[in-house]
Amino acid sequence: MAEKKSLRERLRSNPRTRHPYRIVVGVLGGLIVVGGLLAIPFPGPGWLMVIAGLAILASEFEWARRLQDYTVRHVKAWSNWVRRQALWLRLLIGLVTAAFVYGVVVLSLHLTGVPGWIPSWVPLWR
Repeated sequence: MAEKKSLRERLRSNPRTRHPYRIVVGVLGGLIVVGGLLAIPFPGPGWLMVIAGLAILASEFEWARRLQDYTVRHVKAWSNWVRRQALWLRLLIGLVTAAFVYGVVVLSLHLTGVPGWIPSWVPLWR
């Protein structure tokens, strides 16, 4: 009895769908990576989006697999390094990170306008 091929295997093996499939994977993965890069300075899953986009790209492109491995390796190395530091340094890194994120949020709100639902007592650059 013949094994049933997955949809991905069928798309890859068919000369008529191989290239359009790779284009769709490339565009989708690229959009997710760009969205993640834009989201990095903001609170939220910026790096997670970048790594997810690279995972999508890596399913079809060897260069993306190498870049994903490099990115994951360095993010893990940074995380491990931070965990090994003294508490005062981890708190300082957290404080600097929070100040940077606050600055990005304030600058973004200054450029786009502060929504009316944010109370005036919230310290934002208006």
